[in-house]
Amino acid sequence: MSLFGLGSRNQKTFRPKKSAPSGSKGAQLKKHIDATLGSGNLREAVRLPPGEDLNEWLAINAVDFFNQVNILYGTLTEFCTPSTCPTMTAGTKYEYRWADGVSIKKPIEVSAPKYVEYLMEWIETQLDNESIFPQKLGAPFPSNFQDVVKTIFKRLFRVYAHIYHSHFQMIMSLKEEAHLNTCFKHFVLFTWEFRLIDQGELAPLYELVESILKL
Repeated sequence: MSLFGLGSRNQKTFRPKKSAPSGSKGAQLKKHIDATLGSGNLREAVRLPPGEDLNEWLAINAVDFFNQVNILYGTLTEFCTPSTCPTMTAGTKYEYRWADGVSIKKPIEVSAPKYVEYLMEWIETQLDNESIFPQKLGAPFPSNFQDVVKTIFKRLFRVYAHIYHSHFQMIMSLKEEAHLNTCFKHFVLFTWEFRLIDQGELAPLYELVESILKL
């Protein structure tokens, strides 16, 4: 199964690839990301380009990382089921319960696929909300924008943690481990550069994170 075939994706849960914010600035930053990623230097690729606005950079990368995780998990939907993964775990020590603070205020235990569905729906709602992620060039970002971005990245990390702990053997059998590792390395370097995830949240994959950052 090709990672990019997406033939087995659950269309209810996983949406088409999202586009970067419109306007010439969004397009310019997207080109910069693609160009620096093409160079193979991930540490360089995550840095804020000189003279660019931090919030614009966080916004366009949030969309990119959402798309990456969407595609990666989409290859596993037939293997990550309520019967194989009745709870959203990252190894034996860590279990995640879902709450969005709006419709579900008290954390509830759900299966891993249900948790990821809730999580991706929540992120997509934030990305589609123009008062949080403005589409128009020069439109102001809200005062709580970076807090929203931190929550998005914290939740995307949990999908990576579940994939590595519960589905890495399947990733290897699909011969996608190199792609997964590159995506996760890019994710870790970006979140570390801008201090987007608290260290305690990284605990389920801390050894892997350490090896990437060489702490």
